[in-house]
Amino acid sequence: MIRINLVSERKAVKAVSKGFQAGQKITVIGSLLVVLMLVGIGWRYWAIGQQEAQVARDVAAAQREELRLAEILKQVQEFEARKLQLEQRVALIDELRKGQNAPVHMIDQVSRALPDMTWLTAIKQDGYGLTVTGRCLTLTSLSDFVGNLEASRYFARPVEIVDSVVVNGDGRTTPDLIQFTIRGTFQMAGIDPPPSGAAAKKGGKRG
Repeated sequence: MIRINLVSERKAVKAVSKGFQAGQKITVIGSLLVVLMLVGIGWRYWAIGQQEAQVARDVAAAQREELRLAEILKQVQEFEARKLQLEQRVALIDELRKGQNAPVHMIDQVSRALPDMTWLTAIKQDGYGLTVTGRCLTLTSLSDFVGNLEASRYFARPVEIVDSVVVNGDGRTTPDLIQFTIRGTFQMAGIDPPPSGAAAKKGGKRG
């Protein structure tokens, strides 16, 4: 007589079934982990791609901004150059205007400084340098003339007496006269006269 232990077989089937279910769970969990890992890698790759694209856009925008600023800087430099040219032109025009007025003021100051019994025979202008030739009756008149020019502040000190010569008259109708030549440097407010070569030479002789 053959006996079959059904209870043991049922337990074995249940054990196999439980082991199969545990294996399925491990497989499912492993698959989920793999899927999650792949999703994480994909998301990371996508995020890095987005960051790279954003950096590329930022770099392109910075390059465009650099080009724009370079163009603005170029325009500013051109503006500064034009401004400098205009300032130089204005300064030149002002200098020319003052230079045009200089001869008028020069003659006016010479005529105001001229004492009585003193006559001028020639006036020579060389830039701001002025050489005056004339005649007077006394050395006092010549000294007063030079002093008046220096006191006017329109002539740089000193006004130089180049020479003075006594011209004898006939003793009757023509008195003895003093023929003189003086040299000075004219100066006006806002005009800086160039250095006088004659004054420099004179200073050298004094040394």
